[in-house]
Amino acid sequence: MPGIGFVIPTRDRPDELARTLDLIGAYPAEQLGREPAHVVIVDNGSRTPASEHVPRRLENGARVEVVRLDTNRGAAARNIGAERAESSWIVMLDDDSAPIRGDFARVLNGVPGSVAAVGGEIVLSDGRREAGGLPEVVIGCGCAVRRDVFLELGGYDERFGYYAEEYDLCAKMIASGRSVVHTRDLAFCHRKVTAGRDFGAILFRLVRNNAWVMARHAPDLVRQSSVDAIFDRYAQIAEKESVSDAFERARDEAVHTLEAQHRSPLSAEGWSRFIGEAAMIDGAIRRCTEHSIGRVRLIEPGKGEDTVRRVLAEHGIGVDDAASDAVIGTLSPGPMLDALDRNPGAIAPWSFGVAHGINGDGG
Repeated sequence: MPGIGFVIPTRDRPDELARTLDLIGAYPAEQLGREPAHVVIVDNGSRTPASEHVPRRLENGARVEVVRLDTNRGAAARNIGAERAESSWIVMLDDDSAPIRGDFARVLNGVPGSVAAVGGEIVLSDGRREAGGLPEVVIGCGCAVRRDVFLELGGYDERFGYYAEEYDLCAKMIASGRSVVHTRDLAFCHRKVTAGRDFGAILFRLVRNNAWVMARHAPDLVRQSSVDAIFDRYAQIAEKESVSDAFERARDEAVHTLEAQHRSPLSAEGWSRFIGEAAMIDGAIRRCTEHSIGRVRLIEPGKGEDTVRRVLAEHGIGVDDAASDAVIGTLSPGPMLDALDRNPGAIAPWSFGVAHGINGDGG
């Protein structure tokens, strides 16, 4: 297999970028393909060009290329990196994330042709796993995507800047007849540097961009309720984090721009996959049915809790705090695995890799 391609956008964080390149350079070359890996760094208009700080070859022979942009194009900088990459699979990283485990060449070479993207296990510096994502939504700091599919679908929408652009892309992948999977056979570290991050600005984009995703891809019958659910969820987060002013501004902008979003609603089957419902039916519901479990406790709720509760109810499984069997109440990959570590006897809503045809485990 040709060497794996890595795409890394960066802006004004030379020390973090250097650490990431050191970790890639120390990675076993044979696990990145028969040919040397190719690292494409896209400099999002750094004050000091990133090219002044990076080598052209890493310790394991990986080639490094730097593309300099005049302006900050956010996550869409990855589109330029994908165009320059020379491999069939591209591993997406942030400048503060890196691969730490897994034979990337072997795993990706064995992925079914219908799979467009593969998410890995993403571990934070404190040992917890990265939040975000869904059974068929990957996270941009630790995933692999097929280069031809990524470019065919237009990559990331530059209007998003950062946040939720992966949701938009994964919805397009599902609509195009492809699937998205997760596997613990690949793992990444994410140092998640917080310097220079304004949570109010982050929440603004999370609200607006997630609302855009729903306006674009939710079926007609659930479009408005899905947008409203985004507003409800982030209103609570904003109040907790004391950034309600940012939330109000984001909601206003979202409301005024929703009708401008190009509608490409998913089919009922595609929507079920996108929100994690299909994976849960193939996971927790199947297990409850096989073991005649009619009541469960819901523990450690998080992203997707509403879907978990609804799917349980629709399949006649009651939620009862006194029940002996427990179901984890989040569909987000990282928090689900964290909860499973703390509650090894609990039922995971879905299993890494099992539901959609790639080897892996999730409990």
